Amino acid sequence: MTLTPNFPISTERLRLRPFTRGDVDGVFAYRRREDVARYLFDVPLSREECALAIQQRIGQVALEAEGDRIVLAVELASNAALVGEVSLIWRSVDARQGEVGWIFDPAYQRRGYATEAANAMLDLGFGRGDLHRISARCDVRNEASWRLMARLGMRREAHFREHAIFKSAWDEEFIYAILWQEWKARRSGISN
Repeated sequence: MTLTPNFPISTERLRLRPFTRGDVDGVFAYRRREDVARYLFDVPLSREECALAIQQRIGQVALEAEGDRIVLAVELASNAALVGEVSLIWRSVDARQGEVGWIFDPAYQRRGYATEAANAMLDLGFGRGDLHRISARCDVRNEASWRLMARLGMRREAHFREHAIFKSAWDEEFIYAILWQEWKARRSGISN
């Protein structure tokens, strides 16, 4: 399978599109924040580090081999404001597994944008991507993230306690997942 989406991916209020060099300031606005970096593997990023990250993301627009990722900028359709980013990672070719993720600017949270964008990535992964199972993970303290996973119809499959050192402390992580047939049933229910 090769998955090369047609861009942009449009939803009711959003456009998901490849990153461009012009996105550095928009990404820096939220990736420099301690409250955003708190649950990420990264520390708050400098503007230069954001520029390097965006340069890498520019080429992450297709799934061709295991480990590939699609990382897209999320912007408002109404005014092109950059509100965050979403990703889809191809975790296993044989088992047709993927992982979805997101990072959103706190200034745009609690408006349903993350749910809308993440649903579009599930649609991409289960639709044209022909994946069987898509998972997501987060720090157990990141309530907004695991509540989003539940809204997406994902079920909590694991709670890893003190399984790794993360930012100098023991990490606890939730793993959520949804199967293709569960996604299909939810999509059928939404369209009725």
